Amino acid sequence: MSKLAFLSLHGCPVARLGEKDTGGMNVYILQVARELGRLGHQVDVFTRCHDCDESPVFELGSNARVVHVKAGPYDSTKESLHRYIPEYLGNLHEFESANGSAYDLVHSHYWLSGWAGMGLSREWGVPHVVTFHTLAKIKMQARPGEKETQLRINTEGEIIREADAIVVSTQQEKDDIAELYETPAPDTWVIPAGVDPELFRPGDKAEARQRLGLPDGKIILSVGRTEPLKGFDILINALALLDGHDDAKLVIVGGNRSRDKELARLTSLTSSLGLQDRVTFTGAVDQSELPSYYNAADVFVLPSYYESFGLVALEAMACGTPVIASRVGGLKTFIESGKSGYLVPWQSPEPFAHSLKTLLSRPSLRDAFGSAARAKAKTMDWSNSAGRLSTLYQSLLTANWESAAGD
Repeated sequence: MSKLAFLSLHGCPVARLGEKDTGGMNVYILQVARELGRLGHQVDVFTRCHDCDESPVFELGSNARVVHVKAGPYDSTKESLHRYIPEYLGNLHEFESANGSAYDLVHSHYWLSGWAGMGLSREWGVPHVVTFHTLAKIKMQARPGEKETQLRINTEGEIIREADAIVVSTQQEKDDIAELYETPAPDTWVIPAGVDPELFRPGDKAEARQRLGLPDGKIILSVGRTEPLKGFDILINALALLDGHDDAKLVIVGGNRSRDKELARLTSLTSSLGLQDRVTFTGAVDQSELPSYYNAADVFVLPSYYESFGLVALEAMACGTPVIASRVGGLKTFIESGKSGYLVPWQSPEPFAHSLKTLLSRPSLRDAFGSAARAKAKTMDWSNSAGRLSTLYQSLLTANWESAAGD
């Protein structure tokens, strides 16, 4: 099998979820690296160190590990990280030389890593695969007011032109790349993300609530980084419209209370609506704690303006929790509206409140949706994603070897 260099400059796959620059991409990298290792590939995930006093290497499982390298101060903003790409590459090379590593393929995650991956691909003479997870032009199209730098937009276009293959979660994302970036794209593979149905599985609701210190009554849950694109303000305003459900409480998992401007804005909104006793902001939690939150909830809501996939919704479904989500991005591909949950076509509080009232008022409907959600999630485990990635890698490596032999 092959030796793979995964690049994730800004996001460490073993960092706490919901904190700075952590979310679905981190889970994706963690899980596919582990599964590819089980398939016999050797996977090194190179990311910035978040505590450089610790050992730089963290074992993920058989044949898979995270390698932390220095690349600027940890508290640097994501917007400034491009300045530290030379340092990132220099320390990656140092690790490679010290460990006698020679990689067969580079798989970059996000545009910053793609920028670094272009150089490594040329230098090593190996194929370059890119998964963007989110793209600037798609974000700006999804929500008015979203801003991205021209540097990012231009770099994404260059990466698209130079990559040997692009991996996307949905056909819609593939179509968006072709339309918005107006550049001939390389081979593009639609490979959805997955879920661990053993970690995320139905459990006892009362036990989960007791463990988390959550009250009786109806509980609405949402999970994600606290940023405007996630639409948490829509959900808070929807809670204020739930006439007849004054006992319903909202739990939002994610963010950092001490340094998160969006979380401060959401807290202020909650107070202005008189909902401070009905909304709980937990901050970021370890992924191992998420199954308890999903099982404690009656309904999971994801009101995002855009999700390239929407992994947390699939995790909730795997726990048998019905989902209400925006009809955007990858969410449309695995939530069947009216069967496993509801897809809401408008990013406004009223339709979310309407769907919430329906589910909160009908326990039998919640149970039926939850059973259908679990059944769907069980068909989408990480081994499927990793197997298809392995097939992609092998096709590129075979073509690369044949080209080298021809030369």
